[in-house]
Amino acid sequence: MKKYVFLTAFCSATLISGAALAAPTLTALEELGRHIYMDKDLSLNSSQSCATCHHENYGFADPTNSRDPYNTMVSLGDDGVSKGGRNAPTAAYAGYSPILGLTADGAWQGGMFWDGRATGDTLGDPLAEQAQGPPLNPVEMNMPSKEAVVERVAAANYAAQFIKLFGADAFADPDLAYDNIGRAIAAYERSAEITAFTSRFDTGKLSGQERRGLNLVVDNCTTCHGVQETFGAPAALFTTYRYENIGVPVNETLLNDPDSVYTVPDNGLGGFLGDPAEYGKFKVPTLRNVALTAPYSHNGYFPTLTAMVSFHNSRDVDPAWPAPEVAANLNTTDTGNMGLSSQEIDDIVAFLHALTD
Repeated sequence: MKKYVFLTAFCSATLISGAALAAPTLTALEELGRHIYMDKDLSLNSSQSCATCHHENYGFADPTNSRDPYNTMVSLGDDGVSKGGRNAPTAAYAGYSPILGLTADGAWQGGMFWDGRATGDTLGDPLAEQAQGPPLNPVEMNMPSKEAVVERVAAANYAAQFIKLFGADAFADPDLAYDNIGRAIAAYERSAEITAFTSRFDTGKLSGQERRGLNLVVDNCTTCHGVQETFGAPAALFTTYRYENIGVPVNETLLNDPDSVYTVPDNGLGGFLGDPAEYGKFKVPTLRNVALTAPYSHNGYFPTLTAMVSFHNSRDVDPAWPAPEVAANLNTTDTGNMGLSSQEIDDIVAFLHALTD
């Protein structure tokens, strides 16, 4: 049944490919969001924008991490010294994530950030709430207040567009203006310029090896990365937006970096919720553009896709893998002893490359 659903979605994706490949036309709100997304003045020292850590050439993840995934796993802050404690995920395909809540079977789903803390409860949109986080984060863009961010938007060359969309008094209430900044960025991140659906998977141009990889994903990976829940998307999202603890080891390189705020254990969703039953669980990422977004996992432990897939395959049977960062609440059903051959791992990795827009 899983294969039938998956391949039905694949056919639907192929049918929409003509529209998806057309040059995207941005709405007025998306265009405004693009200006804000690219604006380095929204960091304290005017040194970084949203695009700095979520760049189009790197699957809307951090270019610095992708260029050196063995040594650089988290983003550098605006001050040129501070580093985060978690790997920057892609900004693409995040807009379909629902408001954080429990599913009918009792699993947490939705929200934004690795731990779901941008719940969507405030603005009714987790992506807009996520966009409000980095400018005020002291180890990221490091702005002192909402008012300071709003002042810089009000002084920007796109301020007239902001006023045109939100009214003559658009900057009068800093809280409301900051909410609208988040909404504009989210609109751009949902646009076809970022959430494109233009990969070889979408156009049906898969090689023989990539098709073998697709079939292996269908047979082995759809619980977390399948198409059973598409959230209104026109094609597979390759995520359920749920949370899992797959047993990622401690990233010793990151832990020993005095400039990083990475701490062990990182309890993820459970830490945010204050619920030990959710300790160690992190949001399941989309596989779209995954070949461009190394390294992998919340702490960037895996420098390559092959390492990531190999870990899923053999966590419980290969003693070379270190102990989990958080041993509680491990997913032992879908990962750990998958029985894949090295050729099958290569086939899966080949298919993952076919998900690049």
